[in-house]
Amino acid sequence: MPRVPVFFFEEDIKFKPKNKTALRDWIKDAIIAEGARLEELNYIFCSDNYLIELNRQYLDHDTYTDIITFNNSETEGLISGDIFISVERIRENAAKFSTSETNELHRVIIHGVLHLLGYKDKSKANKELMTQKEDQYLAKVKF
Repeated sequence: MPRVPVFFFEEDIKFKPKNKTALRDWIKDAIIAEGARLEELNYIFCSDNYLIELNRQYLDHDTYTDIITFNNSETEGLISGDIFISVERIRENAAKFSTSETNELHRVIIHGVLHLLGYKDKSKANKELMTQKEDQYLAKVKF
């Protein structure tokens, strides 16, 4: 078991993130910097089809998305959740935004963490703050 309780799983595809130890430390450091504590995070990498079914079932949305975050924490300031990420969306968005797949993956990974920390992205102002926070933590990626 890793010393940082961040776990990576595959649902209906084969995908393993690189530099898992550094990735775990980066996630934990972001949570601490936001004044919270990490209990447990599960990242589940999956296909578009898997994620759209979750979106329909749990959120009543019939749209493709790159990420769905489920908050499992019952204590404020304690971060625990399941974060589902579509690898297909990551690859498509990386090409669309002219960035690397690794950079796009990191952006989505930290986006899910920010949701668990209470950040929203539905209004223009909230989306701007979310993007600013993503950029802040992406600037700290050294792996």
